[in-house]
Amino acid sequence: MLLRLPGLALKSSWRPYRGRPGERVLTIRARKAFPPSHPTTRLCLELLAETRATLSGVRVLDVGCGSGILALAGAALGAGLCVGVDLSWQAVKMSRENARDNRLSETVLFARGSTECLRGVFQVLVANLPAPVQLTRVDEFTRLAAPGATLILSGFRDTQEEDLKKLYRDAGWSIRRRLTRDEWCIELPPEKSFTWAAWLLDRQ
Repeated sequence: MLLRLPGLALKSSWRPYRGRPGERVLTIRARKAFPPSHPTTRLCLELLAETRATLSGVRVLDVGCGSGILALAGAALGAGLCVGVDLSWQAVKMSRENARDNRLSETVLFARGSTECLRGVFQVLVANLPAPVQLTRVDEFTRLAAPGATLILSGFRDTQEEDLKKLYRDAGWSIRRRLTRDEWCIELPPEKSFTWAAWLLDRQ
């Protein structure tokens, strides 16, 4: 895996890459259960990079952090504090190891649990979660969002967007940016689409 964003590159531990001048390189180790190269991860990273101008010093929340790649990217892009939560101890352990290996432990915290264990608000929230989970999280994301916050969502196909759109719109969110990426599969997925989607939303 090698993902390149403006000023930032993320690579697998086995991938040799030294980086270009002025480029920060993060090395991400992950197990198969938390694939950092998945299309939805790339979509979230691209949208996160688009918020770079407003990331300096803010608080970022990564829900379902997996390998920690999104929280670590947020810290590398200038966020003041990044918090990642996941229900899996294995994911939290791996995320902490990745933070340590990339010397980001002081600005990134990982905890086992869900959003219900969190207090305070965040200026940027990122959630790469399946559509059925996204449908249950809107109230929690809104509770944890600071006024004017940005929310980045992915983990769903384009065929699953309509229900999500209505739910988040009714909760006071508006879609500012939408990205898609196709994934090749031998068989048609259950969602009847090969296209993953991601949104960048603003709190109204």
